[in-house]
Amino acid sequence: MAKTLAPVAAWRSRGTWQVPLAGLLGAGAALGQAPWDLLVMAVFGVAGAFFLFARARSARFAAWIGWAFGTGYFALALSWIPEPFMVDAARDGWMAPFALVGMAGGLALFWALPFWLAHRLRGGVWLLVPLWALAEMARGTVLTGFPWGLPGYAWGAVPAAQWASVLGVYGLTALLFVIAALLAQLRVLPVLSAAGLSAALIAGGAWIATDLPQTTDAPVIRLIQPNAPQHEKWDPQKVPVFFRRQVDYTAAGPRPDLIVWSETALPTLLNHADEALAIISDAAGPVPVVLGLQREQDFTWYNSAIVLEGDGTVSQIYDKHHLVPFGEYMPLPGFFRSLGIEALAQRADGGYGAGPGPQLLDLGPLGRALPLICYEAVFPQDLRGTDRPRFLLQLTNDAWFGQYSGPYQHLAQARFRAIEQGLPLLRSANTGVSAVFDARGNMVASLGLGKAGYLDAALPAALPPTLYARYGDQPVLVLLVLMAAASLWQARRDSD
Repeated sequence: MAKTLAPVAAWRSRGTWQVPLAGLLGAGAALGQAPWDLLVMAVFGVAGAFFLFARARSARFAAWIGWAFGTGYFALALSWIPEPFMVDAARDGWMAPFALVGMAGGLALFWALPFWLAHRLRGGVWLLVPLWALAEMARGTVLTGFPWGLPGYAWGAVPAAQWASVLGVYGLTALLFVIAALLAQLRVLPVLSAAGLSAALIAGGAWIATDLPQTTDAPVIRLIQPNAPQHEKWDPQKVPVFFRRQVDYTAAGPRPDLIVWSETALPTLLNHADEALAIISDAAGPVPVVLGLQREQDFTWYNSAIVLEGDGTVSQIYDKHHLVPFGEYMPLPGFFRSLGIEALAQRADGGYGAGPGPQLLDLGPLGRALPLICYEAVFPQDLRGTDRPRFLLQLTNDAWFGQYSGPYQHLAQARFRAIEQGLPLLRSANTGVSAVFDARGNMVASLGLGKAGYLDAALPAALPPTLYARYGDQPVLVLLVLMAAASLWQARRDSD
């Protein structure tokens, strides 16, 4: 019997059990993301990671804890990742499990590094807090970035989300880490401090939310949602059905002041779309239409949005500039082509070309809008490359993300862009959720997931530029670096 239990005793004495426990805690923390929105699970899950880190016997073991926690977190938060591969299951389905495992394990490396470094430098949890937050900022920029599922989005369930107008979602992520690190101390004073800080954030957010201007005689914008499932979107027999549906929604009275179609809503290249655009213009009458489609120029395809004026002319074109790696383009197209792997959403060899960067659409009496095509709404930094617009306009095709967590997470991230900038955001989504957010991120109108229809809503008022709109992530970056330096200084002082 003793020999039988010996491996178990050795396993427990080495602390190996902490690695699978970290994975479970990570999955629990992911429940803070949409559609679950369980902030308490996010906070206590991250607190568990800090607790395990503080008891790691080596830097290498701390890295394993961070990696396991991240893998569990991203495996659940990104559980929608297989969905795009199942659109054409015969061609791409075999890649679905590898994509989820690869994404979860790969992104977890961003978390393993701060765990390793904080232990290696003997800075404790108060060095891990800024290093982990800095790692999340790096995740949003390295290799074009993938900031999906930032822990700070868990604040979206409570009024504390309003602090994004001051600190951005990266700052909210750092605050969540601070509160979790306090809880991990398991002592009365730190736990009370965590509770007090949480209460202050929620109460302060509720106070910030009261600052919302009202407008009268606001223009009305119509969002078109055709609900074209991705596996049918390009089917030659279905294309006329979806096109006619959108034209009918466009023609419905009473007429709005602007009509918005979703990403790639027109299944025709702009180069050959004269007939289709004439039909749309006739249905819209004098009302301008912003719509998504593809275009080709100099043998390069672009995922674009155009402004179709009331006289039927195309006055403005915006080309998506922040493309989805392995979705809209392949980093090494020749290599992956030799393996039989192509970008999931590409419509031309090698994928789409990237546009020159953010730009505004001048919509006359409605003011200027900043267009965001799908994935571009998850990058806070992409909203700061132009003059200040009157509102944000997202065209997206969330049919790629399935019918459960993916579309709601994308919606939640778009909402945070409205809060950060203090600008209303209008979102036209192929399969939903189409929505209108005011400048504080309140959803004032929506059309649910998996429904066909259109949504008319008045354009909410804009706020003056927020602190985040003025300064971006730089203040948070500086504070995190200073916190890391102070933690290192304290660690060196304690060791002397």
